[in-house]
Amino acid sequence: TAAQEQEQEQQQQQEQRSLVDALPRRLGLYVKLARADRPIGSYLLMLPCWWGTALAASPGHLPDFKLCGLFFIGSVVMRGAGCTINDLWDRDIDSKVERTKERPLVARDGITAPQALGFLSGQLGCGLGVLYCLNDYTKILSLSSMPLVVAYPLMKRLINVPQLWLGMVFNWGVWVGYAAVKGSIDSLVIPGAMYASAMAWTVFYDTIYAHQDKKDDKIVGVKSSALYFGEQTKQILTVIGGFMTGSLIVCGYASNMAMPYYLVTVGGTCAHLAWQLRTVDLDSTASCSSKFVSNKWLGLIVFLGTVAGRYFAEESVDDDSADVNADTMTEKKKGNP
Repeated sequence: TAAQEQEQEQQQQQEQRSLVDALPRRLGLYVKLARADRPIGSYLLMLPCWWGTALAASPGHLPDFKLCGLFFIGSVVMRGAGCTINDLWDRDIDSKVERTKERPLVARDGITAPQALGFLSGQLGCGLGVLYCLNDYTKILSLSSMPLVVAYPLMKRLINVPQLWLGMVFNWGVWVGYAAVKGSIDSLVIPGAMYASAMAWTVFYDTIYAHQDKKDDKIVGVKSSALYFGEQTKQILTVIGGFMTGSLIVCGYASNMAMPYYLVTVGGTCAHLAWQLRTVDLDSTASCSSKFVSNKWLGLIVFLGTVAGRYFAEESVDDDSADVNADTMTEKKKGNP
């Protein structure tokens, strides 16, 4: 019920405040600036990377868990950097919105803009350290997303559905994870379909999230899908959820997925999206928040189904040819005829 969700939300916020309050004050401010006390954003940034990694796994094999570990670290760091960039852009807005008026860059005795820029430099430095562990193609691919990251806060002032831009940014990891395994993007259709699905997912969950701030956003003049969709939000999200599911089916067909993919990834996605739409109260902050956070489980469902779909998939003729070509190239590099 809405009352139970509100009580759970208040309890979680109290626990988060207690943990941060136990830290030295200045350290606590930087923890809040990076949203390290609210890890859901890191999960939602990490999971598309895992999807891409699982999608690129060879039939009969599990994904590269070393890469998954690197993406976990990178997501925590880069999500924090994204929050710092966002707060630097939005200082004038955050001070007027109830939910954000205590953020470190706008709170009294908080962090100054120069201090935040110095912190951002450190975050980006850590991100480059993770990037160093990936192949050259993936390094370039990862860096190419930075203009999208920097421009996102501006989109809230320019376009009616900035969640579309957020979807491009937050799910770039599908391409990165895929390329980290394959060494390049050898197919636009397979990772492209999963990327499209992930973008729809982001519009879905962030529209629910945006309903928490719709009153303040309207006063301040910030654009969001919650305001743009208005009373038709649930109907539009139903269509978006259908697009997400359809894109997952296209991805599964194009990549020769085994049946577990359709049962777990496609079926689980349908069920979870339907549950969110049926139970969310778009006028309740607690309900919107709890449904938004629940998407970490949907993302995990997609990942596990993709892992199973590749593990139990039959190796196609194209895969056999690719392996033969790879072996031939290896022999030529060794100097063998």
